[in-house]
Amino acid sequence: MSESDAATGTDSATKADLHLYLQDAREALLWKVDGLSEYDLRRPVTRTGTNLLGLVKHVCAAEAAYFGETFGRPVEAPGLWVADAAEPNADLWARADESRADILDAYATVRAHADETITLLDLEAVGRVPWGRRGELTLRRVLVHVTAELHRHLGQADIIRELIDGSVGLRPGGDVMAPGDEDWWRAHHDRVEAAAREAAGHAEPNGPGPSAT
Repeated sequence: MSESDAATGTDSATKADLHLYLQDAREALLWKVDGLSEYDLRRPVTRTGTNLLGLVKHVCAAEAAYFGETFGRPVEAPGLWVADAAEPNADLWARADESRADILDAYATVRAHADETITLLDLEAVGRVPWGRRGELTLRRVLVHVTAELHRHLGQADIIRELIDGSVGLRPGGDVMAPGDEDWWRAHHDRVEAAAREAAGHAEPNGPGPSAT
C-alpha cells in the first residue's frame, strides 16, 4: 500500500468517526423533542429562554451555514443571528406560527444536505465561513466544530427534558444512567444535597427536591 493510499484510508476512517459522533448528537436531540406537547416543546426553561424546539431550530441553522454556505452549497434554512441572518436570538426559539413539523422537516432536509457535503468533500477541502473572523476552515475543522456544538446543545436539551417530564439519557432503552427507581433517585438527590450543604456549612435543606415523575 502506498503512503497516499494509507493516508486516504486514514482520512476515510476519521471522517466516518466524526460523522458517527455528529449523527449520535442529532438522533439524541431529536429524541429529546419527541412526544411533548406544543407548550412543553417550546416553553422557556431558563432566564435566557432556552427551549427544546429552539435548540433544534438553531442546530438546523448552524448545519445549513457550516455544511452549506461555507462550502458554496447553500440550502434553505432558518438564519443564524450570529451571522447577521436574523434578529438577535431568532434562531433559538419558535414563533407560534412556526409549526413543529416545519422545523423538524427543515432540519431533515438540512441534515441530508450536510451529509452530502461530508460525503462529497475531502477532509482537507477548504470552505469560507461567511461571517465573523473564522475565515477559511477545512471540512475536518467544520466537522469537529459542528459536532462539538451539537453535543453542547444536547447537554442543554438533557437538562430541559428532565425538568419537563423526568426523561433522561442518550436514547430510549439505553439511557446510560445508574439503575434505580424513583425512591432511589430521590435518596440519591438528598445525599448529594446533604454533601453540598455540609461542604458549604449549611445544616438544613432550603428549597424543593426533585419532582416526582
